[in-house]
Amino acid sequence: MAEPDLTLWGVGTSRTVRPHWALHELGLKYTTQAIGPRTGETKTAEYTKLNPRQKVPLLQDGDFSIGESAAIVAYLSRTYSAPDKALIPESQRDYAAWLEWCFFIVTELDSTSLYVMRRHRADALGPLYGIAPEVVAQAGEYFRQQLRHVEVALSDGRTHLMGDRFTSADILLTTCLDWAIAYGVGICDNAHPYLERMRARPAYQRSAAANVPPAPGEPIKRPG
Repeated sequence: MAEPDLTLWGVGTSRTVRPHWALHELGLKYTTQAIGPRTGETKTAEYTKLNPRQKVPLLQDGDFSIGESAAIVAYLSRTYSAPDKALIPESQRDYAAWLEWCFFIVTELDSTSLYVMRRHRADALGPLYGIAPEVVAQAGEYFRQQLRHVEVALSDGRTHLMGDRFTSADILLTTCLDWAIAYGVGICDNAHPYLERMRARPAYQRSAAANVPPAPGEPIKRPG
């Protein structure tokens, strides 16, 4: 079987690192188009044709394209998982539980909490969308409230969010935990050893390196 022709567009954010991580966990070769958000690079005619939303990340798999970080991770997990490298549970109920965690993370932890903070922090997108310290504080508190569900889940000593097995839900959660720490929000007690385990994974470390924006003069296109 021929190797897939994979190109990932996007670097530099907590969301773009997710598909890089999934690609490395699955041992897939790919090319990175190292463009960033709000740099003008997503508004070119070439990229707009691929993704009219003008957002990153975006994955090209041959003649197929898909955006949204969680959707890309789910697509890669379903398409390229193997018995020794599977990022989605097999049983119907485990799959449903995995799906529940994924939706919870991207809605309650990411978009409803952390991204609200990003939009209104003075050192992030606040100058663009409006600096609002009270909104930032409330979003941080909401994040901590929602993270209690993670605290309870990890309290039984499980290694990963779904138990003994690493899944793409761990990719989504870890990026949110990293994001929260960067914003000074703080994370729950049980998340600290969990995060250490996730950060120790070789694929996590490779994806973090792959997600670094290019230096001035460095080519945008590079091997993943």
